[in-house]
Formats: sequence, structure tokens, C-alpha cells
Amino acid sequence: MIEDLKWAVPDRYDILKEFARKNRLMPTLAEAVLWEQIRGKALGTKFFRQYIIADYIVDFVSLQHNLVIEVDGAYHSELEQQEYDENRTLRLERLGFHVIRFSNDEIVNSIGNVVKTIQTNLLK
Repeated sequence: MIEDLKWAVPDRYDILKEFARKNRLMPTLAEAVLWEQIRGKALGTKFFRQYIIADYIVDFVSLQHNLVIEVDGAYHSELEQQEYDENRTLRLERLGFHVIRFSNDEIVNSIGNVVKTIQTNLLK
């Protein structure tokens, strides 16, 4: 997809593209629950899932609103992963994106609140 090339690092694009495709075929429960709420233009904007930006694959993105949604599993509570996530968020923000994160538990157990938070961020 041409839009992917806009953000992908060329020397890693093919590897990232294959990994993203595999991720789309095997979403986590939380990713599947969230996708059902935001797919199509359910929130007034098109979201892409497992989308390549720079050398990252983000879980979901609205390019129209420059909004990235990340779904965090339990390993995101580990210190090393938190540092990586923080650096990743800073880099995505430098590229002009706003990043919001939700835990698997938040999505599975409180999808209504998650959707409201996304809607609020789309208005910013």
C-alpha cells in the first residue's frame, strides 16, 4: 500500500509488512474486541490495524486524526518494556501522532469507556 511506504523505513519494510500481516491474522482477544468497535468508520474515521509507521507496527491508527491506539498486554508492565514504550511514544509524537494506550483488561472489561476515550481523543 502506498500509504505504508510513506512511513516505513525502506530497508525493513518487507519484514515489517509480513509481521503486520501475521498480527492481523492472529489478533489478541483485546485487539479483536477493540477492532469490532472501531472498524470501518464506526467512529467517523477510518482506522487501520497493525500499521507500519517508521520502524514500528502500531496496533491501530487513524491517519486522518494522527491518532495511534496501542493495546498493552501484561508484559508492558515490565520496566524494560515501559522504557521502550516511552521512547516509541516519543518518536511517534515527533512524527506528529498522538498515542493513547489501553491495557487488555481495560478493553475486555470496559470497552464502553475505552471507546469514549478514543472519541474524546479524536476531537482534539
